[in-house]
Amino acid sequence: MTLQEINFDGIVGPSHNFAGLSLGNLAATNNAGRPSHPRAAALQGVAKMRACLELGLAQGILLPHPRPNRTWLQTLGTSPESPHGLAANAMSASPMWAANAATVSPAPDCADGRCHLTVANLVTMPHRSHEWPNTLVQLQIAFADTQHFAVHGPVPAPFGDEGAANHMRLTPAHDAPGIEVFVYGEAGGPFPARQHREAFAAIARRHQLDPARAIFAQQAPEAIAAGAFHNDVVAVANGNVLFTHEQAFADREGFYAALRAAMPSVEIVEVPASAVSLADAIASYLFNAQLVTLPGAGGMALVLPMEAKANAPVWNWLQSHIAGTHNGGGGPIRRLVPVEVRESMANGGGPACLRLRVVADPARVDPRFMVSPARLDTIGEVIERHWPVEIDPAHLSDPALIGEVEAARHALLAALGLDELKNG
Repeated sequence: MTLQEINFDGIVGPSHNFAGLSLGNLAATNNAGRPSHPRAAALQGVAKMRACLELGLAQGILLPHPRPNRTWLQTLGTSPESPHGLAANAMSASPMWAANAATVSPAPDCADGRCHLTVANLVTMPHRSHEWPNTLVQLQIAFADTQHFAVHGPVPAPFGDEGAANHMRLTPAHDAPGIEVFVYGEAGGPFPARQHREAFAAIARRHQLDPARAIFAQQAPEAIAAGAFHNDVVAVANGNVLFTHEQAFADREGFYAALRAAMPSVEIVEVPASAVSLADAIASYLFNAQLVTLPGAGGMALVLPMEAKANAPVWNWLQSHIAGTHNGGGGPIRRLVPVEVRESMANGGGPACLRLRVVADPARVDPRFMVSPARLDTIGEVIERHWPVEIDPAHLSDPALIGEVEAARHALLAALGLDELKNG
């Protein structure tokens, strides 16, 4: 069995809109009420996946959920066409941010030798709290091989869990045992701390992790207050590299010491606040990037949003890292790959938000969830034909828009041979 990292990107759904529902996500709240462009957003996501394929990476997909979520609305005694605040929550395209789909522990880390996935409950935000049943169905289909995968339901409320956006893994190689880092928040700031330590502790037990190889670290309250609603807005890890902002963690030195003790070969690349402020890091989503290992001896690449290139302090730091001018000989990131995900960024999600990392043998995954350039062509054609060009959030209860959104999703499922997801 050949284990490799697969990035499963959430396809941007046809109901993508700027309703501003995510408290603490500054981009989402600052852009509330603006018209969105679902077709452009989805095609930007497809182009990002294509760029990753061109880097030689394995690429998968997760599908848009039923929108509006009629089942959820029925439990609340209402319908999609009713003019109230629940319509926006039911129409949210937030499942596109697959980093919040689940927490994943690869087989080499788990005592039973299987890859474990726990679907995130996302209970903190109403518009995301109803995602997990549909996400669970997709994960159970995609990873149905129970000899190699164990798919778990969510940690029960009230323990908030936001999935892989707050989880990092460091390892000498993807197919080797790793150190799993669980980053949680503490309540008390101006914005909610969405990831509870208790939720991650339960997941570590479920996944049968060696306690000596699991580290729990608190996210810095000032990072959450500044708009880093998930840890992946201020830190990302890959291989033996932790790429992080100086102000990402509450006990920075204690966390670094624990990480070095567990993995002496770790390389910590810290961006100082004196070079890139926390505000610039969050506005540019410098760390909400895909830090990936290129095939062969290509080293690591950073797939990052165009907004990072447009931010002078951020881009200057990255250029100096590549050149080795501040670290005496070059750092581990050898290539920068800017991608256009402007519509996702405007709603608070960069390249890293759009993907769930799973270390697995691609041959063990349901092939309908894996993509090639030709399959991306098919997805792009459906989007071009069926996705709405523009959505005004004031019109989310419009029956005509609702019909268009539902028909678009059904067309995509039919094109990909996944009709069993039509109602879930």
